[in-house]
Amino acid sequence: MDAVRAGITLLSAFVIPLILVGFPLYGLYKRVPVYESFVEGAKEGFAVAVRIIPYLVAILFAIAMFRASGAMDFLVAALSPVLGLIGFPVEVLPMAIVRPLTGSGSAGLVVDMVNEYGEDSLFVKMAAVMFGSTETTFYVIAVYFGAVNIKRTRHAVAAGLTADAAAALVAVWIVTLLYG
Repeated sequence: MDAVRAGITLLSAFVIPLILVGFPLYGLYKRVPVYESFVEGAKEGFAVAVRIIPYLVAILFAIAMFRASGAMDFLVAALSPVLGLIGFPVEVLPMAIVRPLTGSGSAGLVVDMVNEYGEDSLFVKMAAVMFGSTETTFYVIAVYFGAVNIKRTRHAVAAGLTADAAAALVAVWIVTLLYG
């Protein structure tokens, strides 16, 4: 297990620098005007950001209402007996619930968990792995589907939530396997 951890640590030190250097170099190799392409993409991104503001406001308002109303606490209490049977800790359940809704809200939960349990806690490690391996499904659907004016999401919500649930379960399992 120590060799796996050491390998992951070594690999993680090089991933971001390789991406930051690799993409521009690949663009230059393919004779793409890298800077001009970047500026054009930034202009398009700004236009999209202006179009999606109403969708962002709506999803952030809904998330704030969900947490402030006590629905989060009720949902945690209702799901905890069932998840206890499969070894899913109640302490990380709020992360699994909030992460599909909002990135900043789930980041805030991780900070709260660090303050409550300490940065080396098994629960914090589980939440951090969930944070990195799950998606803000409702946020992404609101933003991307809203950006291209798609009103019916069809199977996107079910597929996204299934992936989030699987990632949350695997995060608990992997962290327990590596650190438990």
